[in-house]
Amino acid sequence: MSAAASADAHGGARRPAALQLAGSLFFTGFLFVWTFCYAIPFVLACLVLPFPRRFPLARVWAATLLWVLKWSCGLDYRVEGAALPEGSHIAFWKHSSSWETMAMMVLFPRQVWVLKRELLWIPVVGVGVRQMHAIAIDRKAGHSAVAQVIEQGKERLAEGDWVMIFPEGTRMPPGETRRYGVSGTLLAAAAGKLIVPVAHNAGHYWPRRGLMKKPGTVRVVIGAPVAAAGREARELNEEIQAWVEATVRTLPPHSASPAGQLSH
Repeated sequence: MSAAASADAHGGARRPAALQLAGSLFFTGFLFVWTFCYAIPFVLACLVLPFPRRFPLARVWAATLLWVLKWSCGLDYRVEGAALPEGSHIAFWKHSSSWETMAMMVLFPRQVWVLKRELLWIPVVGVGVRQMHAIAIDRKAGHSAVAQVIEQGKERLAEGDWVMIFPEGTRMPPGETRRYGVSGTLLAAAAGKLIVPVAHNAGHYWPRRGLMKKPGTVRVVIGAPVAAAGREARELNEEIQAWVEATVRTLPPHSASPAGQLSH
């Protein structure tokens, strides 16, 4: 569906392709400028703030981007599904876009992220990522990377933080997936925590490649928590992956409705 034929986030009005392109270009520029400009005061503030008080600052960064995305590109979101369990656990997010890297900060409690270590090399931004106690791994390290996720993940969970994982390891185009990594499942079993799967259709609106964002509503579905204790990691991964992919297939592009609405 072309941008001109897509429903707008405001009352279903159509957005001309030129307007959508302009909005997409504006948002892309704003994303980079906002990130680097915000990173400087963020890093300075984190030098004096204890870790539990740093996350609200990261959430402001993400919430601002989601608001500008809605204003410039007509792209909103809606949350459906199960309520989050009490305590700190591990969330498995479908990874098909850059959208979810921002949305998870707004939709879930205080958290840390498992991410590729290359992000630590970004000037200033990498320092901020370190200050947020991210678990930065070398994706080529194999078993040592898994051990790192388990060791550091247990520490973060004990401190009351959720651990956010993209089990596919990289962004996948809509309709595609790859075998889930076992680190998150092994962490859940070792720490006695639950796995909360999250499916969404952000890849339809914000593809992993290309500047154009489509207007509409990203639908986010939070799955029922799954216990990992006593389960074989690969078998459990296959079960969770099957649920995520089946759920994603039920989420075609959808016109927008109020952000943050949780339905059951």
